[in-house]
Amino acid sequence: MRAPISLLPLRLENVVFAVGDRRIIDDVTLTLDAGTRSVILGPNGAGKSVLLRLCHGLLQPTAGVVRWNSPEVPGGPRRHAMVFQRPVMLRRSALGNMTYALKLAGVPRVERDDRALQALRKVGLEHLAGSFARRLSGGEQQRLALARVWALHPEILFLDEPTASLDPGATQEVEKVIAALHEAGTKIVMVTHNFGQAHRLADEILFIHQGRLVERTPADRFFRNPASPEAARFLEGELPW
Repeated sequence: MRAPISLLPLRLENVVFAVGDRRIIDDVTLTLDAGTRSVILGPNGAGKSVLLRLCHGLLQPTAGVVRWNSPEVPGGPRRHAMVFQRPVMLRRSALGNMTYALKLAGVPRVERDDRALQALRKVGLEHLAGSFARRLSGGEQQRLALARVWALHPEILFLDEPTASLDPGATQEVEKVIAALHEAGTKIVMVTHNFGQAHRLADEILFIHQGRLVERTPADRFFRNPASPEAARFLEGELPW
């Protein structure tokens, strides 16, 4: 059986998302290719999380088009995933959360436990497989959410402030998992407010201001010499977070 055609690139063409008369996303055209880790930065209310949800399909644009290179097969496994700041944990063990996600994805029962345990091992949670998921720490829950993703091998992963409520130690552990997912071949697209995290994880920065994509540039160049006055003001702390 031939491998499915890649979902990527993902193309946004003149995308608008409006609530009433307010354009939260305003005429964004963007192509997301495989490989590069793309981090979305911008001040509060810029539209970062809305843009992420439009890409993932949780929201539909008011105008414009969001188009994958190849549509997903109806009834087949999802090849893109999203992890939020506060992931949803089922009333099950960590392993139970994993196997349920694999069940929904259509993975045969005989494969689920081994595949789930392999993913838990990759994020450093195998020893907590039998623990009640909702009693795990915030960092452990976030790594469990990433393990659920890893077990499904998505082509692209959208991350919305995945470490915003975590302490530095837990943040470091989550970042290690994100970096490992990238190394395993998953395209990373992430929203963060953490400049240090953007430095560590980004290959490119997408800077959003007032719903518009103002700047797209390699991460090192963005932090060293932003091309737009809005980005320069943002980096100087003159725009609200």
